[in-house]
Amino acid sequence: MEEVIDEVVLIITQYGLDVIGAIIILLVGYILSKRIPLSLIKMMNKKGFDPTVSNFLGSLTRFTVLAMTIIFVLSQFGVQTASLVAIFGAAGLAIGLALQGTLSNVAGGVMLLIFRPMKVGDFVETAGYAGTIKTIGLFTTEMATPDNIQIIIPNGSVWGSAVSNYSFHSTRRMDLVIGIAYEDDIDKAQAVIEKVILADEKSHKDPAPVIEVAELADSSVNFTVRVWCNNGDYFPLKFALTKAIKQTFDKEGISIPYPQSVVHRVTGD
Repeated sequence: MEEVIDEVVLIITQYGLDVIGAIIILLVGYILSKRIPLSLIKMMNKKGFDPTVSNFLGSLTRFTVLAMTIIFVLSQFGVQTASLVAIFGAAGLAIGLALQGTLSNVAGGVMLLIFRPMKVGDFVETAGYAGTIKTIGLFTTEMATPDNIQIIIPNGSVWGSAVSNYSFHSTRRMDLVIGIAYEDDIDKAQAVIEKVILADEKSHKDPAPVIEVAELADSSVNFTVRVWCNNGDYFPLKFALTKAIKQTFDKEGISIPYPQSVVHRVTGD
């Protein structure tokens, strides 16, 4: 009986220490997988690196630390490194075949990092969504819509879609369509629109604004108005010009007609 007890104690002592060591390694690895990426991101941001690059490398570092932790835990139970390489190689092949979509997301993230079609803070339209880029991670890209809804898109979908980056250039062209009644003076309306545009300091004088008659519509004569401005002034200027043109038209007696139809009634004798 005493021999059995001694043997049980020996097993518990031997494997119990291995289990405790594995738990300690897991805890340390988990903590390091949090702290190392954060420290790396902070250091890169202080050095002036783009947040897109620092966030991506931070995400990659986290998964690397977790993978190394698993290797150390298995080594704690006597699994040889060579065996681990073989096991991970075989597992990697199987997982790669099963998770082709996930690997394509990783590849998409790498391509986004290399070619940089967008960066954190840009307002873009891609994969059917439009919003401000918050993070580009190892597997997904996170953006916030103008009404502050979180959108998470797989990197593979982003890389496989066209990207319209509205923040890439420092300036943008604004297009407005302004209609006047057929009875109004075209030259006067054109001069009024130009005066309103030039009075707003947000509108660029070079390139000069374009104000031309573009269409003789059913109920109005339509001007195409094209104005250049700084990227950040696009919407404030658009709202301001729309309001100012309407108010100035009212003062100058120029009307913006409602859609209307003229019906001719033919009566017989």
